Amino acid sequence: MTRRPRRDARRPNRGPERGDARGAGRGTGRGDARGAQRDRTARSARSPRPDRSARPRSNDRSLGGEQIEGRQAVRELLTAGRRRTREILIAEDTDKNPIISEILDIARSQRVVVRQVSRKEIDEQARSEAPQGVIAFADALEEVSLDEVLARTAQAEKLFLVAIDGVTDPGNLGAILRSCEGAGVDAVILPRHRAVHITPSAAKASAGAVEYLTMCLTPGLPTAIQLMRDANVWVVGLDDAADKPIFGMGDLACEHICLVLGAEGPGLSRLVRERCDLIVSIPMLGALSSLNVSAAAALATYEVVRARRQ
Repeated sequence: MTRRPRRDARRPNRGPERGDARGAGRGTGRGDARGAQRDRTARSARSPRPDRSARPRSNDRSLGGEQIEGRQAVRELLTAGRRRTREILIAEDTDKNPIISEILDIARSQRVVVRQVSRKEIDEQARSEAPQGVIAFADALEEVSLDEVLARTAQAEKLFLVAIDGVTDPGNLGAILRSCEGAGVDAVILPRHRAVHITPSAAKASAGAVEYLTMCLTPGLPTAIQLMRDANVWVVGLDDAADKPIFGMGDLACEHICLVLGAEGPGLSRLVRERCDLIVSIPMLGALSSLNVSAAAALATYEVVRARRQ
């Protein structure tokens, strides 16, 4: 294999990215403060506010993952044991199948509180379409810094990373994470903003993969890509319009590599696309022009696995 060319010979330096200068402040409206206070007091007396402490706030830009739903996802939460499980709710009319029995046995051994509740309470607490009669509440998933991951480039084993550019559908994210875990991806990089994180639907779709993957949150994916390139990680983006097929990555798959997956519909953003070392596509031989992003992730990650095992 030929030696990688010097970075300054391959691409001119670019200036710093323009930040988001839009303000987020809110002004206070005029009004009768005493009347507003009376209204709030009356509403509070009529209907107490429900407890939402178990649900992540909408503006919480952590990884999330505090609420896990579905039998497989809850079982993997307990089996992995990487974070504390605070409580498990199981519907009273749930059949005692092998997975439920395993959940109860592990919870008992770990001294996790298990409550039998009505199906109505499960449905009221659920935030995914099919919780399967089981909901667990746990500590949030721990994010790892990208610098910590890139420090491993000095090791003999080549890094395999996946970056996700603004995927907003939790089902797609969960399916991507499931493929990444199965393919042995070392870390998944997610944007901190304008992208879905680990919601109950995403965790359920991952079938427990979130409990084993290393995940990084980055303020901006273009900056993260530059950091990876500076650490001698080859960055390969997937784009339907690329002429080079993914099967032509060649020896790059056996180097430190990061696959970048675009969002549903728009694909890779302009800055992300410009920062990639190589853009490849998945050949489409039928009438459709592209694959779902989660299907593309499965194919692309296992193409790297295939190349590394040859």
